[in-house]
Amino acid sequence: MDFSVTPPQQITREFLAVILAGFGNELVPLTGDLGNQPCPKALLPIFNKPMLDYILSWIEPSGIQEVLLICPSSHRPSVSHFIHSDSSAASSLLRIDLQTFDGSQGLSVGTCSVLRHFSSRIKGDFVLLPCDFIPPPSLPLSKLLNKFRTETMSDGALMTALWFEPLAEKIAAPEEWGSYAQSTPIAWDRSTGTLLHVDTLTSDRNPNELDIRMNLLSRYPRVNLSSGFQDSHVYVCKREVLDLLQQKTKFDSLREDFFPWLCKLQYQKNRGTKYGAILDDPKSTVPISPDEGHEISSTARSLRVGLLIHRAEEGYCIRANNLPSYLEVNRHFVNDAFFTLPSDPQRRALIDAKASISSDSTIGDFTKVDERVTIKRSIIGKHCVIGKMVKIVGCILLDHCTIADGAKLEGSILGKNTTVGSKAELVRCVTQGGYEVKENESYRNEKLDTSDWGAGTDEDEGVSEDSSEDV
Repeated sequence: MDFSVTPPQQITREFLAVILAGFGNELVPLTGDLGNQPCPKALLPIFNKPMLDYILSWIEPSGIQEVLLICPSSHRPSVSHFIHSDSSAASSLLRIDLQTFDGSQGLSVGTCSVLRHFSSRIKGDFVLLPCDFIPPPSLPLSKLLNKFRTETMSDGALMTALWFEPLAEKIAAPEEWGSYAQSTPIAWDRSTGTLLHVDTLTSDRNPNELDIRMNLLSRYPRVNLSSGFQDSHVYVCKREVLDLLQQKTKFDSLREDFFPWLCKLQYQKNRGTKYGAILDDPKSTVPISPDEGHEISSTARSLRVGLLIHRAEEGYCIRANNLPSYLEVNRHFVNDAFFTLPSDPQRRALIDAKASISSDSTIGDFTKVDERVTIKRSIIGKHCVIGKMVKIVGCILLDHCTIADGAKLEGSILGKNTTVGSKAELVRCVTQGGYEVKENESYRNEKLDTSDWGAGTDEDEGVSEDSSEDV
């Protein structure tokens, strides 16, 4: 009898999922430090669930098992604790390699720079995803992967990008919060599903003008133009994309630098031939000629960029990468909620029977709600304490917030561990974690962070926001 065991065949990994979880500068003060502890953007809750969970839940059914998760060094303990917790969507089917970058070491946090830095960990084709994209149930990630598979087999396309149509109606947010992400003008060929042009707004150009080259129109006479779509920052890429980034070392942003340049290669023959030759032999040491008109004699592969457009009527999706969008996506989930109170009777007992809670609100576990409280169109996190006669309308309260008796909150977002004193009033405000609103204080249309506490002694002192590009 032969008891020998046949060694298992090595399974080739088709795709690696690369998730970028940046600092979240556009979500300040929610992402401001809580004391000595950071508040990672990736763990900000959406409908009382960390936003990172949504993207992990999108990846898992696609068949991808390997995930490279990149975050700032200061966020590593919190993110690591989450992905190893029982509440995470990162089940045993996903193997997550958590890597960090440190801006103090001189590494730019632009997407191109981060990909170059971690290129040694990306051995094959990969899917690049932001931690803040909230996909619709009607769009499985496998649909984008299948389009990429088809196009790379048919003509050797280099990558496939996902763009989406945002809802026309937006929730009004104060100007002090910043603005919604603007849609970007693009040009594409409908018959082949090819992205041909991504607009960049330079300082010396009229924003109402669109710069389209004649050789694009000559090759694609029936090109489609639109300014109604937004970039999801979800891209399925051949490994050779990293080889191009190594050649273009000055590129920092995929959106502003790499994509506009890559689209031009598809209809500028000489450029396409030159860079295609390098991709055919990634280890080639042939130098790049500074003369863009110089042709390299080689059979160049396709540099085509495939495009999948998701329409608004096909399902709601958004990038929660700024304060107005963060408020909107939470409101969306509240409107579609199927439950309002904790399901556990013991936890539900913390909510007073005389409290008035509308059906379009959600209360987290272990939150105490006192008598004669009114809550409408709001999301209340876990372990919060809501005092008597408090009125909360259209708000988002993160975990461990304390609201004293008689306080009024309207259209506001409260960071973790925020305290609001009795009879205080907040209207369309957002607070940093740990902020304390004193008794009887009133604020409207403000971003409140802990640096404000020292502003009264010296108006010239303050903490400047980091304006560097987010991952």
